[in-house]
Amino acid sequence: MTPSAPDTAMRTLMERLYPVCRSITGEGVRETLDVLREKLPALEIVSVPSGTSAYDWTVNDEWNVRAAYVADSTGRRVVDLADHTLHLVSYSVPVRATLTWDELRPHLHTLPDHPDWIPYRTSYYHRDWGFCLTQRRYDELADGRYPGPYEVVVDATLGPGVLNYGELLVPGESNEEVLVTSHVCHPSLANDNLAGIAVAVALAQRISAQLRRRWSYRFLFAPGTIGSIAWLAGNPEAPARVRHGIVLTGLGGPGPLVYKRTRRGDRRIDDVGAGVVEGRGGEVRAYSPYGYDERQFNAIGFDMPVGRLSRTPHGEYPEYHTSADDLDLVSDSRMFEALEALSEVVDILENDRLYRNLVPHGEPQLGKRGLYPSTGGRNASATVMAMLWILAYADGETSLWEIARRSEVGFPLLKESAAVLCKAGVLADEGPVEDSFR
Repeated sequence: MTPSAPDTAMRTLMERLYPVCRSITGEGVRETLDVLREKLPALEIVSVPSGTSAYDWTVNDEWNVRAAYVADSTGRRVVDLADHTLHLVSYSVPVRATLTWDELRPHLHTLPDHPDWIPYRTSYYHRDWGFCLTQRRYDELADGRYPGPYEVVVDATLGPGVLNYGELLVPGESNEEVLVTSHVCHPSLANDNLAGIAVAVALAQRISAQLRRRWSYRFLFAPGTIGSIAWLAGNPEAPARVRHGIVLTGLGGPGPLVYKRTRRGDRRIDDVGAGVVEGRGGEVRAYSPYGYDERQFNAIGFDMPVGRLSRTPHGEYPEYHTSADDLDLVSDSRMFEALEALSEVVDILENDRLYRNLVPHGEPQLGKRGLYPSTGGRNASATVMAMLWILAYADGETSLWEIARRSEVGFPLLKESAAVLCKAGVLADEGPVEDSFR
C-alpha cells in the first residue's frame, strides 16, 4: 500500500517523537506535548504539582535525566543513555560511583531469550537505579572484555516539580463528550506508545475539520495510570459528562484490530466498537482489570463507558517493552486502518438514528418514486437493498446501526439511503438514538 497523506503524517510524527526520553513526568513529557500542540494548536498542557493527592495515589516527584552511562576502567562507555533511551531504568535515582562487577551486576537488566534486544524497565514508585542492556553486552562484561572497576553515572534530578498532561476539547452541539485517550510516558517504544498517540492526533484533526458534531470530543494525552487518575481527581464532574470513550494503544504493530469491552460489557461503545472491529476481521475481548488506562476509567468509583482499541495486546508480542518495538515494527497501513475504524465508530456515534416506515403495509412501491430501476434485473442494486433493509426494520425502535449489524450493509450506505427515503416521503426521521449509559 502506498502511504496516503494521513499515513505519512503519522509516520513523520512518530519519527520526531521516537528519540525523546519520556517518563511519567519531566522534560520529555513536556517536549512531547509541545510537539503535539504544533499539530493541535488548541491543546492545553496542564500541570499538576508533585505531592498532589489523587484519590489513593500521590503525584510523584518530577524526574529528569541529563546523562547516564557505565564506563569500564579504560573509560569506554559500555552502556550509554545517549545510544538508546531504554538503557536507563526510568526514574533511576542520581548515582556517581565506582563499582566492582559484583556490585554492578544486580543493577543490570537483560533479556536472555532475545540477546540483541534491550528491555524496558521502570522504578516509578521505588527509589532505585539500574541499566538495561543487551544480553550480548552483558556477557562481554561478565567475560572481562570490558574490565572493571566501573564508573557509574546517573546525572538525574528527582524532586518537587509537576506532572503534565495534554487535553484538547473539540466542542459539539452537546456538552456531553466522547473521550479518546493515549498514554505519553514511554521512551522510544513505537507501537506501545507512539502509534496510539499518532492515531489519536490524526483522529482529532479529522473530527476538528467536521462542520457539524453532535458530541463534544475530549482528547487526553497523559502519562499512564497516574496521569489519568490525576485528570479524574482534578475533573470530578467528568464521569457524568463522558458518554462514550476509548483508549488507544498498540495500533501499528502486528495482528488484527482488537476491541476490549468496558467493565460492564454492554455499553454503547461496546456495541459500536465491537461491531466495527468484527466487520474488519478483528477480535473482541471481554474486560479484564489489567491493561492500560481503561482500567482507571472503568474503576467502580467512576464506572465510565470506556473501551480500548489496539492490535495484538500488551505482552502478547515478543517485541513488547523492548528495543525491538521500534519504528520498523509499526506499519503505516495498519495505523491508517485503525484511523479508518475509529472514524467509522465516530460516524456511527454521530449519525445513528431511529426511523419509522410511513408505508408499513407491505413493501412500498419504490419504482413510482423513482427509487427502483425501471428495467429490473437479476439482482437489486446495493442502494436498493439498503433501502429495503431500512424499510424492513424502521419501526421507530430499531436504530440504523442495528440494521447495519443485521444486514451487513455498510453504515455509510444505510445513512445515505435513509436520507433518500426521507426525501421521498416513505420514511420519517425519529431523531438520534438516546442511549442510556447509566
